[in-house]
Amino acid sequence: MDPNTTGTESSMYLPTKNEFLIGGKYRLVRKIGSGSFGDIYLGINITNGEEVAIKLESVKARHPQLLYESKLYKILQGGIGIPHIRYYAQEKDYNVLIMDLLGPSLEDLFNFCSRRFTMKTVLMLADQMIGRIEFVYNKNFIHRDIKSDDFLMGVGRHCNKVFLIDFGLAKKYRDNRTRQHIPYREDRNLTGKPRFASINTHLGIEQSRRDDMESLGYVLMYFNRGSLPWQGLEAATEKQKYEKISEKKTGFPAEFAMYLNYCRGLRFEEAPDYMFLRQLFRILFRTLNHQYDFTFDWTMLEQKVANLASSLAAVTSTSDETTATTISTTMVPQQVSTAQMTSTNTVNTVNNGATPGKIGVKPNDGNHQNMKSATGSFLVHPPITSRLLTYAVNELKCKKSTTIVPEICHINVSHEQRKFQRGSHPE
Repeated sequence: MDPNTTGTESSMYLPTKNEFLIGGKYRLVRKIGSGSFGDIYLGINITNGEEVAIKLESVKARHPQLLYESKLYKILQGGIGIPHIRYYAQEKDYNVLIMDLLGPSLEDLFNFCSRRFTMKTVLMLADQMIGRIEFVYNKNFIHRDIKSDDFLMGVGRHCNKVFLIDFGLAKKYRDNRTRQHIPYREDRNLTGKPRFASINTHLGIEQSRRDDMESLGYVLMYFNRGSLPWQGLEAATEKQKYEKISEKKTGFPAEFAMYLNYCRGLRFEEAPDYMFLRQLFRILFRTLNHQYDFTFDWTMLEQKVANLASSLAAVTSTSDETTATTISTTMVPQQVSTAQMTSTNTVNTVNNGATPGKIGVKPNDGNHQNMKSATGSFLVHPPITSRLLTYAVNELKCKKSTTIVPEICHINVSHEQRKFQRGSHPE
């Protein structure tokens, strides 16, 4: 159960998928996530087979937010990287919001990439993420909860597109007609996740556009460093703590310091110069001789797994053809059944500790599969699935056969990757 879920929400009765038809055409399939508001389900439109994400919130929730969030999504409709809303209503004892089904969150992909993104991936993501926030600002709202979990990748032809979600804490910062900005205030309660909150937010100052942009800077640092400088630091004195923070920053490109200094220097009502911030990272991208080819770190992992499958196929004996077939089905766009994915204890063990995303991905389009974890079933992006299942089958094959070269069986499985497979990873 999500620790933020209220007692009322966590204990609410959920009808079986066969008895709960939403809006006359949407049926629940399985739970794929949860949050402080309630739960997220994979759903299907029974009239055309289209899969969707369905958010359910108890009408008895102490702080209902789905109605507000649905209104925000309607205001933002049509924006690049904004999910499309299909339906909102109160059904039986629930507030229901139905929206596009998206891929894994960047936090999920970060975990599966051993909690470190290369600078190339960070910079490609930064360009899109700035654009998403700019669009929200142009609609006169601030997000107020920018974090790694709220950016998701699309699926299908949108698989390289970043989406921004979760507008339950968003706030209107200026009037549509008069363009009057909200007033500066102090002694405000902390809104959003403390880890990525701006300095002014921690000081109790009313949030504005500058704060979302500062939070984004922290998210980008987090992706490249694996953690933030202030996470888990212990020191006897303040001086020693600052020295440790300085060590953490060593080797980090100056452009990120320039980004944060710029955001922190903005006045309360001042609009960020989005093009300036994009250019900071674009120039760094070119300086590092990267190509904007949408080859993210998880894309590279998929290719490595495909190469591993080819190596295994070359040394697999006839008696192991069935296992090899299981591996190959995860490498190509073919349907993989849940039974195949969970047929061995090894597969289930590998996925212990994996975290479900906020909105799941398609399981039936041949490119996404359902996985089991200690917390239940969830859906994952193909590079993740292929990688984990291949490791599981490799371990099984190494135990069964002495004809498989150990180096091939364990190729690309680092110590940190094995720690993650066991369900433990650094914060």
